[in-house]
Amino acid sequence: MTAVTDQDHTEHADQPDDADQPNGDTHQAEAAGSTGGAAAGSDGRSAPRAAGGSAGGAAPRAAGGSAASAPPDPDAPEVGQRSQERADHGTHARGRDGRTDSGGAWDDGLIARRVDETTGGERYHAADSRSAAPTAVTPLVYDGVLRSRLEALRELVGLSRTRLDSRTLAGAGRVLDEASARRRLSGQHTVVAIAGATGSGKSQLFNALAGVTISETGVRRPTTAAPIACSWSDGAASLIERLGIPPRLRRRPLPTGDAESQLRGLVLIDLPDHDSAAVQHREHVDRILGLVDAVIWVVDPEKYADAVLHERYLRPMAAHAEVMFVVLNQIDRLPGEAAEQVLDDLRRLLDEDGIALGEYGEPGTTVLALSALTGDGVGELREALGQFVAERGAPARRISADVDIAAARLWPVYATQRRTGLSEQAREEFADRLADAVGATAAGEAAERAWLRNANRACGTPWLRLWRWYQDRGEATTGRLPSRTQADEEATARQRVEQAVRTVADRASAGLPAPWAQAVREAAVRGSQGLPEALDELSVRAGVPTGRPPRPGWWPVAVLSQASMTILQFLGGLWLLGQIVGVMAPNLGVPVLLMVIGIVGGPLIEWSCRMAARGPARRYGLEAERRLREAAAGCGRARVLDPVAAELLRYREVREQYGRVVGA
Repeated sequence: MTAVTDQDHTEHADQPDDADQPNGDTHQAEAAGSTGGAAAGSDGRSAPRAAGGSAGGAAPRAAGGSAASAPPDPDAPEVGQRSQERADHGTHARGRDGRTDSGGAWDDGLIARRVDETTGGERYHAADSRSAAPTAVTPLVYDGVLRSRLEALRELVGLSRTRLDSRTLAGAGRVLDEASARRRLSGQHTVVAIAGATGSGKSQLFNALAGVTISETGVRRPTTAAPIACSWSDGAASLIERLGIPPRLRRRPLPTGDAESQLRGLVLIDLPDHDSAAVQHREHVDRILGLVDAVIWVVDPEKYADAVLHERYLRPMAAHAEVMFVVLNQIDRLPGEAAEQVLDDLRRLLDEDGIALGEYGEPGTTVLALSALTGDGVGELREALGQFVAERGAPARRISADVDIAAARLWPVYATQRRTGLSEQAREEFADRLADAVGATAAGEAAERAWLRNANRACGTPWLRLWRWYQDRGEATTGRLPSRTQADEEATARQRVEQAVRTVADRASAGLPAPWAQAVREAAVRGSQGLPEALDELSVRAGVPTGRPPRPGWWPVAVLSQASMTILQFLGGLWLLGQIVGVMAPNLGVPVLLMVIGIVGGPLIEWSCRMAARGPARRYGLEAERRLREAAAGCGRARVLDPVAAELLRYREVREQYGRVVGA
């Protein structure tokens, strides 16, 4: 004989918790059954319910209250005896009317309602299990692949907290929390929810699987106001508490041999209607669907194609195909081959929803047709459900599907279709732009001109230097273009720096998802603050070196040669002057020759030195330009490129973690 009992061993039947009384209509019949027999007696159809309510509800509650509040009475009848008395009394009450009422109310928090006509009209009682020892619970263990994916998702969330908003990461955080919470609970139980629309017959199917009428059925809508739990084995209390189901709504069939062992480890939850007019009912459904290990969707021939069911539930839960059952109920209402036609159309709709069907041995959703009223097909569902529960793999598959959904939702903020990062060409162009901003080329040219001027001063003829000084002194300033002011040059340099930073930021963020592209641009902008000033300081320190440029080894020889030419000119001139004055004997050949050698040799030596100085001057200018370029590039690298590279490295790290999450 099948019976049900409360899952909570600490709650007494004589002390119902009024604070936990649901606001729905699930247990409204309990109040009607305990109001007295006068009103019930006025209607012959309600007489059996009234009699059953007074005999099976008030009397046991009073007896239970005495037993709970006082020491145990040695003469008190056993639990089975009291239950038999209540059963006999209920049978006598039904015999007066000749029939049973399938819409009976709950007697109290521990005693199950009577079954409908299909169970033979027997009243079942609860076994007193308050003295039972607590059952050791084996926690759930995830396999290595799922553990690796969860660890990667945790790392992914941690690395992304400073780059993504909390709403984007909320879904992944919930998956991690639920996975951690489920892992601490029993791994020997599988929590399966029965969900469906109004009038689909899910409560009737719930009762058929339990073998006893636990959940109220009827034509009144909505019928189920709060979730009801039924467990086939011990150790599931923590799982049911996680669902927020109070102890007075927890039931458990008594052991019945093969049926008990077939569904051992199953925790079945009867949910309110997902399309209920009561908002609280829909909230119950949405909350519990996110916590259970598997779902049995019950549809009927009238509303199996309902858009609300497919668009709000089935389609978003397509990744959970391996932990879903879709049951077409009420096939007894379909004539001939209509049931197969409706079932084929249901499979078509599920396929359009993206739900993989478990056909031909492939993993996916199990689709069945049955009638909970006549029992046709219920045995097949019980067998499939028993095999499903015996595998003990539903919790892990559910969590794995949750991870898949979280990864799919995070795809736009992590995935990219192109290669990202800074190329060497982009780095070189950035360095060139900064070098142009600080005037590295102009500084090199200035250094080259300075080296040449120094060479000309050292190796040039004194007459040529005097002539150039005279020209520079006497040259008019009219007609010259006004030189640019320092403020104009600084403004132009700042604009070049800003343009260089924008360009490198755009190239570095190209192809990145929007949040990471924004992070790269922000890093570049932060680094550019103060960059023009730093470059100005570098140009002063690393620009044209102060002091005299270095001299090559041939400079002293050239200087001595130029001095010799000058001396020859002076000697030839003094010799001619002495001859004119008469101090020396007339001889024009030698002094003239000396003067010609000095006059011609000086410019030749200066020209030779200039030609020889071009190479060293060019190298000197290039060295000055290189130093300034390296200084500017180092400053830009430290302030802009390194922060940008750090953001790109962080993105590559989270991209690798995301690949582990999706199993790539």
